[in-house]
Amino acid sequence: MMADTQKVTRLLKTARGQLDGILKMVEDDRYCIDISQQIMATEALLNKLNKEILSAHLKHCVQCAANDHEREEKINEFISTLDRILK
Repeated sequence: MMADTQKVTRLLKTARGQLDGILKMVEDDRYCIDISQQIMATEALLNKLNKEILSAHLKHCVQCAANDHEREEKINEFISTLDRILK
């Protein structure tokens, strides 16, 4: 992986903390809307993390592909991933 490992790790740890917080909210029988808002905040953070990783993929993996065939494969992988994200 060519993304900034420290940044990715920090974002993942933050998301893990948010998920732990959501679990505690559920266990404490907190208000549904409050739980939903925390879930949306976690989703936004994970989307930011995914953008970071996909950006690094484009900047390194696709750009540094050894030949046209490999580059095309990397681009197709990227497009396939975007299709799953945008469903």
